[in-house]
Amino acid sequence: MKDLFSEAPDASVVAKTEELVELVRAIKTPEARVEALNTIRSMLHEVSPLRDHPVDLVLWVPAESVHANDYNPNAVAGPEFKLLARSIAADGYTQPVVSWVRDDDERETVDGYHRGRVGRENAEVRRKTLGYLPVTTVNQARRGRADRMASTIRHNRARGTHSIELMSNIVADLVQSGMSDAWIAKNIGMDADELLRLKQITGIAALFANRDFSRAWEPTERAVSPETNTEILP
Repeated sequence: MKDLFSEAPDASVVAKTEELVELVRAIKTPEARVEALNTIRSMLHEVSPLRDHPVDLVLWVPAESVHANDYNPNAVAGPEFKLLARSIAADGYTQPVVSWVRDDDERETVDGYHRGRVGRENAEVRRKTLGYLPVTTVNQARRGRADRMASTIRHNRARGTHSIELMSNIVADLVQSGMSDAWIAKNIGMDADELLRLKQITGIAALFANRDFSRAWEPTERAVSPETNTEILP
C-alpha cells in the first residue's frame, strides 16, 4: 500500500499556507491575532477527517467566558492545587479545558475545573496566557445536564480521582432528574452495588423507588398486638 505520508504537499498549498502565515503575522494586536487563528483552526477542523474528536480543535478563549460547573466531584487539596498552578506556570498548558457551549455562547466546564481555576485566578498564568484559556468542545448534540455530568464523572473516574460525597450528590441529581439506575450505571461506569452505596450515602429514601436492579423497599403499615405490644408478623 502506498504510504500516504510520503507524498509531498502540493506546492500551491504550501505557498498559500505561507501567505496565510504572513497575513496573520501582520496582525498587530494579540487579541485580533488570537481571533484570526481561532477562525483558521475552526475552518481546518471542518475538513479534518478527525473532526469527531474534540481535541482536533483547541481554541483560546477569554478565561472569564469559561465557567465552572456546579457539580464537579473531583476534589484537589491545597498543596496539589498549588503544584498544578506551578506546573502550568512552568510548562504551560499541556491539556485544554473540556467545555460545552451554552445557549448564551458562554462555556461551562465539563473537565478541567482546576485547570480553569488556575487560568482565571493565578496572576502569573494569566500574564503568560494573555488572559485566555485553551478549550475543546464536547459533542454539542449531547447538551443535557445528565449527559454533561456523566461525561465529567467518566473523565474523573478514568484518572481515579473523585469525591465520594460529591459523587453521591451527582447520583441523587441524576435519579431525581429521571435517569434510571441502568442509565446511570452504564454512563458513569459503576456496578449496581456501588450505585446502591452512593444512594445510601445521601440518605434520601426517594432514590430507592422504582429501582432497576432489585425490589425497592417501601414502608408498610405494621400490626401491633394490644396484649403484648409487639409486632404481629404476617
